[in-house]
Amino acid sequence: MTAYVRENLLEKFEFYSYGHALEILGEAFPGEWDELQNALERFAISLDDLRAAGGNETAIPKKFDDVLYPLGWREIRITGDLVVNMYPRRASQRGRFAQNPCEQMVIEGYIDGHNIDFIKGGVAFDLEWNSKDQTFDRDLLAMRTYFDCGIIEVGVIVTRSQELNDVFREVTDRTGKPLMAKYGASTTWMGKLEYRLKSRRNGGCPILAVGIRKPCIEGY
Repeated sequence: MTAYVRENLLEKFEFYSYGHALEILGEAFPGEWDELQNALERFAISLDDLRAAGGNETAIPKKFDDVLYPLGWREIRITGDLVVNMYPRRASQRGRFAQNPCEQMVIEGYIDGHNIDFIKGGVAFDLEWNSKDQTFDRDLLAMRTYFDCGIIEVGVIVTRSQELNDVFREVTDRTGKPLMAKYGASTTWMGKLEYRLKSRRNGGCPILAVGIRKPCIEGY
């Protein structure tokens, strides 16, 4: 792990590599991986951030926007049609087919609506802080589609680690209620991402799953 991850980041985050994602990042995309590690080093959450209303539209995801967008990382949405050409077999030659199709079929919108928050080079990066856990299915489908289309070679998803539940039980909102009611088990956290990766919902796309740990929270 330490061959590809800075040692100080191991105190703030947990890392799970699927499909040799870490090796691909470190060997094939060292520049992009260096920028992502810089962003992770700068990442910090205040108690006010935790108490803020909303899910992925809070100030927490925007912390990565401020660091990565100036470096050329961009949100990309792709669409595409599937063109199917049908070539007839030559009448006199079994196993040989005509050079020109006899019919063409277009499936419009075969790829449609997939978007990823940050892409640079062959690396995709996404943060899921507090959305419904089904959002992971959308993210993994998007990353495997981008991978199948040759747009990316590896994906990185950052989410909450299980140990943050201890924080949510102890820290209260402005009405005095524990934050755990807001950050429930059916929202995006590592436990909801891991089983999806173990069941290979990412297809062939290598994924690095990164869990946000307690040391990322300032003042706790």
